[in-house]
Amino acid sequence: MLANGIGRQRLFVVTGASRGLGRAIAEQCLQPGHVVLGISRSAPPAPAGLDQWPCDLGDPLPVAERLQGWLESLDGRRFASAVLINNAALMAPPQPLRSARLDALSAAVRVGLEAPLLLTAAFLHATRSWQADKRVLHVSSGLGRRPMAAQGPYCAVKAGLDHLARAQALEEALFDNGAKVCSLAPGVIDTDMQVQLRDADPGAFPDHGAFVQMKTGGRLDSPAAAAAKVIAYLNRADFGEQPVGDVRDA
Repeated sequence: MLANGIGRQRLFVVTGASRGLGRAIAEQCLQPGHVVLGISRSAPPAPAGLDQWPCDLGDPLPVAERLQGWLESLDGRRFASAVLINNAALMAPPQPLRSARLDALSAAVRVGLEAPLLLTAAFLHATRSWQADKRVLHVSSGLGRRPMAAQGPYCAVKAGLDHLARAQALEEALFDNGAKVCSLAPGVIDTDMQVQLRDADPGAFPDHGAFVQMKTGGRLDSPAAAAAKVIAYLNRADFGEQPVGDVRDA
């Protein structure tokens, strides 16, 4: 379990924290003694204690550089634990790759894969000397582990996160007090992405009906319920022993 560290704080950095799962995770991390930073394209009114950076993860290099500098400005001795949660994602319109707009594909990959890679590198570099319990959680998806027609970009991004976590876990095991890493599928959640899938053209998206049925059948978790599962998984003593996980297997 994440160290309590008597008299010390816990640090959380959450991307995509303006709505949906990311917002729910950030809100549930707001506990006494916790420092919570949210990074998202927009910064709606935030609850007390949540520091929000309005940043475009479609241009991730400046965001990663800013995060690295901010972390390096902190006194790592303050923290019993430090956590990066790469939650932000952008779904290109569901359709065959041959029909997709190139700018939409580029944005989906930059937000969903390039940004997590750069932010994780910045986080690991800036905290390398910290004696805190360090954890990196990539929010993945079942679609990273099984293909779906008209969802190629999203499948590729999430599969990339899974394999990135596998490689990172091998690397961090080589260092004293290396970070624990997991790419975690959070289940199926009632978010704007689900609306996007249900609103897609059935003629271009063969699995359209399955997503409609999940909604009508009450099979979607609320963001708050899903966030609670993610945080419980993050707090597990064996977090990172398996670099790819699913809350439904917990």
